Amino acid sequence: YNDPVLDGLVGEALVNNNELEAAAANLRRVRAALGEARVGRFPSTTTQAGYTTSRPSAATLPAGTLPAGENAPEVDTYTAGLDVSYEVDLFGRVESTIRAARADTAAAEAALDIVRVTVAAETARAYADACSGNAQISVAERTVELQSDTVRLTQGLLDAGSGNGLDVARARSALESTRSTLPPLRAQRDGALFRLATLTGRTPADASTAARACAAPPQLAQPIPVGDGASLLARRPDIRQAERNLAAAAARVNVATADLFPRITLGGSAGATALDASGLGDSENFQFSVGPLISWSFPNVFAARARIEQASAGSDAALATFDQTVLVALQETETALANYANELDRRTALQSARDQAANAARLSRLRFDAGADSFLTVLDAERTLAAADAQLAASNAQVTTYQIALFKALAGGWVNEG
Repeated sequence: YNDPVLDGLVGEALVNNNELEAAAANLRRVRAALGEARVGRFPSTTTQAGYTTSRPSAATLPAGTLPAGENAPEVDTYTAGLDVSYEVDLFGRVESTIRAARADTAAAEAALDIVRVTVAAETARAYADACSGNAQISVAERTVELQSDTVRLTQGLLDAGSGNGLDVARARSALESTRSTLPPLRAQRDGALFRLATLTGRTPADASTAARACAAPPQLAQPIPVGDGASLLARRPDIRQAERNLAAAAARVNVATADLFPRITLGGSAGATALDASGLGDSENFQFSVGPLISWSFPNVFAARARIEQASAGSDAALATFDQTVLVALQETETALANYANELDRRTALQSARDQAANAARLSRLRFDAGADSFLTVLDAERTLAAADAQLAASNAQVTTYQIALFKALAGGWVNEG
């Protein structure tokens, strides 16, 4: 659409929309989890330092160590040290955890894109609904003006003695019937403005004045580039999200499988213990330990196998979700294309019907003025014209709605080549 107002509203929504902000925050959370998983590639370290003062019980000391009735001396102890451990990833547990976290991050990025497309599409839809509402209100108001002229004409003929009260009643009935369509149209227009305000992060009272003044729905500046099925599947963020969720689930099967095998950790510690803080650097107070640690939940591997079954079931569910997402994407796109194409044909027919109704209304008025037809013919022709105008305005609104639904089904964001 070549509509600066719509472009500004979409840009505002992409900045201020609360759902988009929540999706962005979720992406930051998942990226932080990926960073945490990557730390598993490196040794874990713990630095510690401590001070204690203690006095043992005289009863626990060897006989004769202290004179009778004398307390044991108090001892101050200072410690400092560093513990290091590193998991040797022989069976791929750490790398599989990182792959799962990386896939989760890509899925969260796709989820953010889903919200972006949805927010842009719903903002355009709300703006188009507001514009279409104004257009339908304008059509109804023009019809009211036309029918008001007819009421004045019939009333004038009645006052002059050449008309009748039946024609006046029929004209007033048609006028009031048209007037009754205005309140629901205004309510629909205001509802669209309130939706637009919410999407752009405003309160309903601060709804866009530019959208309220819009007189016609936006029109396409160029044809919609549909592309082929392969490009559609690559473009849809929901398919990317489902595919990355499937990859994450498959990686978690590998994580669970690694628990069937031993976990080997290399550990070491170094430090010093002294009776005075100045003695921590003395070589005689230095201590260290180093060696491997093997842990293995064998022979009781039932819990590990249960976790494998859980992860496998999650992978199967993710695969089914992916297949369904692809089918839904194709169905939504084909439905959007069919709705749009058929509504274009309907609008063309309605435009022709409206033109013919306008010509019929003009001719019936001329024949009435010449005394060749009754006023009922004029009234029927004007009623037909009013209905044709309303149907055409509604079709114009529906065409724009289907255009936006097609944009959403195609995921937008395409780049024209050449």
